[in-house]
Amino acid sequence: MATGADVRDILELGGVESENTGTINKKDIINSDKKKSKKSSETLTFKRPEGMHREVYALLYSDKKDAPPLLPSDTTQGYRTVKAKLGSKKVRPWKWMPFTNPARKDGAMFYHWRRAAEEGKDYPFARFNKTVQVPVYSEQEYQMYLHDDAWTKAETDHLFDLARRFDLRFVVIHDRYDHQQFKKRSVEDLKERYYHICAKLANIRAAPGTDLKIPVFDAGHERRRKEQLERLYNRTPEQVAEEEYLIQELRKIETRKKEREKRTQDLQKLITAADTTTEQRRAERKAPKKKLPQKKETEKPAVPETAGIKFPDFKSAGVTLRSQRV
Repeated sequence: MATGADVRDILELGGVESENTGTINKKDIINSDKKKSKKSSETLTFKRPEGMHREVYALLYSDKKDAPPLLPSDTTQGYRTVKAKLGSKKVRPWKWMPFTNPARKDGAMFYHWRRAAEEGKDYPFARFNKTVQVPVYSEQEYQMYLHDDAWTKAETDHLFDLARRFDLRFVVIHDRYDHQQFKKRSVEDLKERYYHICAKLANIRAAPGTDLKIPVFDAGHERRRKEQLERLYNRTPEQVAEEEYLIQELRKIETRKKEREKRTQDLQKLITAADTTTEQRRAERKAPKKKLPQKKETEKPAVPETAGIKFPDFKSAGVTLRSQRV
């Protein structure tokens, strides 16, 4: 006789009792792997208690129910990249080797640490050694084109020598200038003499028909600019306050002027509008009035007058008497 367990086994309904009784059925044998995965997944999930914030719960447990770290750590692999990748490869050897700086003309020898593979190569910072190309003139060119009564050739040579040494830093050139042997010069005088000679040499050595960009230095403008800057720097507080007051007054005058101009423009618009309306009225008066063609009255057909009683004309719809139509 079939029991209830057999019926559940045939209909594949029995799951709870088989676990409790300890008997093995068909479903337990087929779905044995699924049960294991289900149990493992159930053991990994944790439910956050009600009323506890997510941040507080994250401090207590992680996904694997690990204890919170004692030190702050960052295990995320986001946009941050590891700076140093340490491996089992051999470290590139470094060597204490000599080097010379091409910017120095005295041939001084220096030492520093460098990779062994770079031995014999040029100094890496030599590419930053940029110098200004200062023109060189001959004795004949100076006598023919560059001669000046206010400047001697020795003083001009001294100026160009300092320009090569200090890369056209004229403040430094003026500081290192030999004012005892030569005449005392200002920075503007040194600049004017240098750029005047450069422009002369460019005009002489240029090929015919070429468009040159010759540097021009205006010494007078530079002197006036420095004088104005010095006066501006040496102003007293009273002068500064007076200047600010005058600037405010000037702004008020400009705003009043703009308002006055706006009013005059509005008034001019009104005058022009009134003139145009009066001209239109005069033109309408002067224009001859055209006689409109009178429409002839449509002749109504003569209706014979009936003597006697006149009955009203009923035009309403609905039921009417025949006597009303007589």
